[in-house]
Amino acid sequence: MLTLMRDDELRDDDLRALLADVAAGRMTVDEAADGLARLGLTQVGDFARLDLGRARRKGVPEIVFGDGKTVEQFAAIVTAFLSRATAVLASKVSSEQAAAVAAPPDGAAVWHERAHLLVVHRGDHRPAPVRGVVGVLAGGTSDTGVADEAAIVCREMGVEVLTAYDVGVAGVHRLAAPLREMVAAGVGALVVAAGMEGALPSVVCGLVEVPVIGLPVATGYGLGGHGEAALLGMLQSCSPGLTVVNIDNGVGAGVTAALIARGAAR
Repeated sequence: MLTLMRDDELRDDDLRALLADVAAGRMTVDEAADGLARLGLTQVGDFARLDLGRARRKGVPEIVFGDGKTVEQFAAIVTAFLSRATAVLASKVSSEQAAAVAAPPDGAAVWHERAHLLVVHRGDHRPAPVRGVVGVLAGGTSDTGVADEAAIVCREMGVEVLTAYDVGVAGVHRLAAPLREMVAAGVGALVVAAGMEGALPSVVCGLVEVPVIGLPVATGYGLGGHGEAALLGMLQSCSPGLTVVNIDNGVGAGVTAALIARGAAR
């Protein structure tokens, strides 16, 4: 009989055992509900309570937010995830945090410096089957780090990614060819990263029939130059079909685009 264990003792295959105990009458429904509420959770010290069932529920890999965590906290959280998951992503990661995470045996730990994103795979990791296509565009070279963050997340979710960078409205003629290629490839969604006034997502959204996710970037001059102007410009867009994430939220844009594209390709 499966006994209800502490959060740090539970394992992914406990779910089947728990359901079997209910079916056999060895566990009450209330006991099972209590176990399910805790299934997939792991406590790390007194600073983290990890949801280890997210990838199974949503098809989204676990993504640790690095900013604000000490090097020790960050390394402990990533290590805890790797004890139960075959892949972990971490966003807004410093070089010191990335250096504190060793590659697992036969696995890999790759820090994408421009995106400040760490990707760690165990040796037994198997990539998600590729399904769907997403296009990622960036207005200027200064926007490519956040655009990269969205692109990497999409790829980790098993989505093909096409990119086109430095195609902003200051030279909008640069946009036509890559956008045609993306539409011809059957993209299910587009992520468009832009700083300054944030006009590019509205332009793109007015030209395509797929959902566009506006990704405001904290680049620009003076007042509003930390992404506020780009965010407000995108939120006030008159192009229908444009959805907007928060400033520099490449993870949110990538996850949303990947879910849309995978669903469209199903």
